[in-house]
Amino acid sequence: MRRPPARTGACWHRRLIVGVTSWTDLLSHGAPAAARRAGRGVTEWGSAPGGGSERALEAMPIGLIVVDTDWRVSYINSAGEAVVGYTRQQLVGMSYWEAFPANVDNEFGRTYREVAATGRPAMVEAFYPDPLNKWFEVRAVPGPAGLSLYFTEVTERRLAQERLALLARVGVELAATLDATAAAARIPGLVAPILSSWCALTLVRDDGTLRDIGSWHPDPEVRPLVQRYAAAAAHAPAPGSSVTRVLDSGSPVVETGGALTVPHDCDESVAAVLAELAPGTLTVLPVRGRDRTLGALSLGTNRLRPVAPGDVTTAQEVADRLGLALDNARLYDQQRRLAEELQRSLLTAPPESDVAEIAVRYLPAAEAARVGGDWYDSFLHPVGATAFVIGDVVGHDTAAAAAMGQLRSLLRGVAVATRAGPAGMLSALDAAITQLQMRTYATAAVACLSRDGDGRATLLWANAGHPTPLVLSADGGVCELGGGRGELMLGVDAAATRTDTETVLDPGATVLLYTDGLVERRTGHLDAGTAVLRAALHELRHLPLEQLCDALLDRLVEGRPEDDVALVALRVRS
Repeated sequence: MRRPPARTGACWHRRLIVGVTSWTDLLSHGAPAAARRAGRGVTEWGSAPGGGSERALEAMPIGLIVVDTDWRVSYINSAGEAVVGYTRQQLVGMSYWEAFPANVDNEFGRTYREVAATGRPAMVEAFYPDPLNKWFEVRAVPGPAGLSLYFTEVTERRLAQERLALLARVGVELAATLDATAAAARIPGLVAPILSSWCALTLVRDDGTLRDIGSWHPDPEVRPLVQRYAAAAAHAPAPGSSVTRVLDSGSPVVETGGALTVPHDCDESVAAVLAELAPGTLTVLPVRGRDRTLGALSLGTNRLRPVAPGDVTTAQEVADRLGLALDNARLYDQQRRLAEELQRSLLTAPPESDVAEIAVRYLPAAEAARVGGDWYDSFLHPVGATAFVIGDVVGHDTAAAAAMGQLRSLLRGVAVATRAGPAGMLSALDAAITQLQMRTYATAAVACLSRDGDGRATLLWANAGHPTPLVLSADGGVCELGGGRGELMLGVDAAATRTDTETVLDPGATVLLYTDGLVERRTGHLDAGTAVLRAALHELRHLPLEQLCDALLDRLVEGRPEDDVALVALRVRS
């Protein structure tokens, strides 16, 4: 079938349309009647008024169909014949709506009727389905005797636009979530029907087995059949199947005709479903990571739709982008787990205390890059008290996690070696940061809980720039420990003043030490988050200590937090 030359720009098209306005007048007045009388087309009215205009119409590189006021076709030129699937002898005299039934209710038909009713020309670009399966740009021009429809096939241009738009949508899907597998499940729905009739995605698990991630067919009635194919290809892969060969070789496999269902080529269950789907072509593309094949993207194309090289190239680009995203997610998860394991290895269970019940919690950040320097600690102090520590190293990475481990160990060593109170421990730790040239900044609060000579629970504490601990009294009141006073963070000035403050705690009182990940959000202010925490403490005051910690995390942290969260809670025994 002959195709019109590619457009070189909008100006070319406008010049062509302007040049044929007189031809439109000619056809409207003379050609249709002559063509209807002869029933043989333009060759019968070569001497009609207008001289050589009819020859110009035949030489036009764009198609032209003329319909009269009764919507009967009165003329089609040679370029139009080459596209629409009718000869001139077949089409002239037919009802336009019978010749092109898909246009009765689609965008083409609605535009043509509007032009006929208003007398104003209009341009429309839309897809004509079977048997043409092409995109057309049509300019409808009204005349006294009907409409002249100038049309150009723009399938390649339109498909190129759709392919670019598809790649953009795939990029958005893969970038919009940290869960690459969840994003991958939506890829078949983007690929079909733009690049194929249907699509399925199979990925390789860590243990080497296959996993059906998702599939799609735009027809809801056929969709379950494609799902059956995807499930069978993943759960019953045969050594010679298309998916298996792609995973083994890392190269595309294209199957057509009987090769799709021969017994040696795929499992019987896969062959049976493929026979029912009856694709004209099955194209299976590798989903490649940096050093291995991660899966296969299967594209089925029906027999009425040829496989365009541009579609296959675009589909491979989709598969490559998906593979890179999955590989990045795998590396990201490895880094996150490494940081979490390092973090958790340094966060030990609290000791038993006869003064208070103790609970600790730690949640890593959702983003691996933000897992790092938050820590808690609780240990028996050499003077007989129970020490509590909450701290946060500046930074969110494995380096911050390593620095946190150093500070935690140093603080424990300082406590044992010096037998100092909270302020003394923080001062000695600050001096060690400077002496060892750690170039680390951190906030920390240290508290020591013991009973005095009268049996009262007393808390001696000091704060180096950390969020102030909160006290929940037995009657439900919530206040900041010591009025909220804090001193300079660690790592700034080793000579900074550190002060101990003593607080007497009533039986049943709860003290909460926490890091800012519990209350600070990128979209909110720290004070607002602290107010929410205080309200939650009051509302949940009746819960046992362990349940209270879990409820606070559920209330203030939705899923995985933006930042690490560490907390220590103690409740004074009666």
